[in-house]
Amino acid sequence: MSSSPSPTARGSRLALLVVGLCWLAVLFDGLDMFIYGSVLPHLLETKTFGLTPDQAGDLGSYATFGMLVGALTAGTVADRIGRRKLMIGCVTLFSLASGICAVSGSVAVFGLGRTLAGVGLGGLLPTAISMVSDYAPRGRGAIVIGLLMTAHHAGGILSAYVAKWLVEPVGWRAAFWVCVAPLLFAPVLVKLLPESLSFLRAKGRDEEAAALAARYDVELPATSGRKTAADRWDALLGLFRGGEWVQTLLYWLASFGGLLLVYGVATWLPTLMRTEGYELTNALTFVVVFNLGGIVGMLVAGRAADRFGAPRISAIWFALTAAGVYLLSVHMSMGVTTLVVFLTGVFLNSAQTMIYATVSIRSTPDNRATAVGWTSGMGRFGAVFGPWLGGQLLAAGNGEWGFTAFALAGLSSMVFIGIAALRTPRTGTPNDTEQKLVAAH
Repeated sequence: MSSSPSPTARGSRLALLVVGLCWLAVLFDGLDMFIYGSVLPHLLETKTFGLTPDQAGDLGSYATFGMLVGALTAGTVADRIGRRKLMIGCVTLFSLASGICAVSGSVAVFGLGRTLAGVGLGGLLPTAISMVSDYAPRGRGAIVIGLLMTAHHAGGILSAYVAKWLVEPVGWRAAFWVCVAPLLFAPVLVKLLPESLSFLRAKGRDEEAAALAARYDVELPATSGRKTAADRWDALLGLFRGGEWVQTLLYWLASFGGLLLVYGVATWLPTLMRTEGYELTNALTFVVVFNLGGIVGMLVAGRAADRFGAPRISAIWFALTAAGVYLLSVHMSMGVTTLVVFLTGVFLNSAQTMIYATVSIRSTPDNRATAVGWTSGMGRFGAVFGPWLGGQLLAAGNGEWGFTAFALAGLSSMVFIGIAALRTPRTGTPNDTEQKLVAAH
């Protein structure tokens, strides 16, 4: 006679379902984010829409500007409608926006599609991290968030294969039609994804939250007093009181350079590798290798930071990233270049995440969320500037300087986070906010 599964085993399987749904949503997020960079060499070579390099850089910035808007508004919207509905809405938005890109007949319409996609992309990631934080198995929150972030890079790998398989035989529009496919995933989220426990508690729906927590065998989030507008303003001013303004600006500048580097390389890597003389197929292979490195980096950076300290690891990681990006401007053998691209991917994305870890650890508990949020927000302006900068360099016939410019951004972040690390830190302990650091990315 077979025995029925225990409540704990059943709850673990259900929690795994929630984490799996969020992982797939972030996979589609990464696919949509990286697809533009993967098809860009083809768009420029075929002069689609009469596209010039500077226009291509502008289009790349439209998506990152949309991400800035999405990230800044996600919290407010989620507080009103719930994290579940926001996730469904974000997946729907960036899927439909890719459809606009697929049918576009002009740069303006294509740009509109990329901007709207960016809004959905920017809102999805922090919301998904909030969801898995609520439903991760007991004692596994940090590990689950790290695994969730691998989905973004897995999406980047998928984008390269989509471009390889479809762009040449079918055309670039087919790649964006693939990015519409996640629209079919939205009904799955509607049917299977529960509401965020944190949202239910914040809305006073305690009985519903308790029932869900029991069903999924997860911890019930503690209630917390919601800050007023005056409280949030005071928390922001606290970042500049008593000489803290120097530390705050150093963090902001480091984040600006870090995200300039992250999104500049993500947008222009295949195109810049083409300017270095590599075939298009090899250039797209580098996208795969780069994102494989990103997955490895996300899994090892946290352990290294725990042992040696987040500020030190962030500075070292940025130095190694800058060296790797600069080496990409030198035409080397395929094997050596592949290794350099992989190692650059390992260090680049996790270097930025370690900035958030540094800010969290060195902030007071009552100001930690504000400090991390604003460091991320200021960095987003670098995310907008990076794709634009690459386009301007190519338009001026200085494409060979692209990797050098991005390497300098990495060195600047190394200097800023290094100086900040040498200053006397505020008293802080990396509590539960540390699990949500990657949401700022």
